Formats: sequence, structure tokens, C-alpha cells
Amino acid sequence: MLKLFLPNQQVKSIYEVRPEDLLARGVKAIITDLDNTLVAWDQPDATPQLLEWFKVMRSHGIKVLIVSNNKEKRVSSFSTPVDIPYIFEARKPMGKAFRKAIKLLNVRKEETVVIGDQLLTDVFGGNRGGFYTILVIPVAQTDGFWTRINRRIERRLMDFFKRKGLIEWEERKQ
Repeated sequence: MLKLFLPNQQVKSIYEVRPEDLLARGVKAIITDLDNTLVAWDQPDATPQLLEWFKVMRSHGIKVLIVSNNKEKRVSSFSTPVDIPYIFEARKPMGKAFRKAIKLLNVRKEETVVIGDQLLTDVFGGNRGGFYTILVIPVAQTDGFWTRINRRIERRLMDFFKRKGLIEWEERKQ
């Protein structure tokens, strides 16, 4: 059961996810979280660096879709200007949004990675759905109310995995 909370891969940021590595794994699509994965939870717009990352993924034929538990207004106002499809109020870790995402992307789960900053929503939901999961260190040091609760539980899981040598965890970026 605890293995469902263990990501397949861990990186410091989304920018370490390279299209060449994904293509070598047969990946055609990315399902990514928004808040504290792509940008800080309270940052309204994509950064120039993130816009370039989206562009590079597109140029390699890799589709990107945002799956967020946040409200439509937040997800739409971020995603629409950068022309990235999205699913809001996803209720991760429940599987419905992940299944909807691969249908929208017209890919199989074996051709898709799930990227996020939380074990309890992104990694657990992705693993339960049979996806390859990538955990990133949260972009910001702060979180919304519900995420702060999840982080307390997550910290215990991370400490357990670290003691067992199953994961190398780093603190959030400064």
C-alpha cells in the first residue's frame, strides 16, 4: 500500500523533465499539476521559463494537459493564455480526472507521465491509475490551506521513504 505513494522518479523541478528522456520511454503526453508544480500556488501567470518549457515539449510532439484540484477560475486563467488544455476540480487522487485526461489527449496511460508536487494527490493518484509518476520539489514555500494539511502527512511518508533509502528528498527551494 505505501508503495502507491512512492514516485517512479524525483526531480528538483519541472525543468529537469526533458523531452528526449520522455521520448526514450515512449511518452507522448504529460499530465501535470498546476500549483507549486508549474508555478507558485498564488502566481497567476506562467513564467518565461515555463513558456519555453511548454514550447520545447510541443516541438517534440509531447502533449501537456493540466489536472488541478483548484477551481475553474484559477486553472482557466492560467491555462487559456498559454493554450494548454486543463481539467479543474479534479478531485485527485480519484481516478476520473486521470482517465478523462488520457481520453482528451488521445493517448494510453503507458504513454503518459503524471507530474506533481504532492504524494497524496499527484503521485498516489497517478500510481493508482497505472501511470509513471514524477515528483517535483514544490515551487513555493507556502501552500493553500488544504495543502498545508496534506504536507504534514506527506512529511511523515517522505521521512519513512528516506529512512528506507527509497527516495532522496530535498527541502523546498529557497
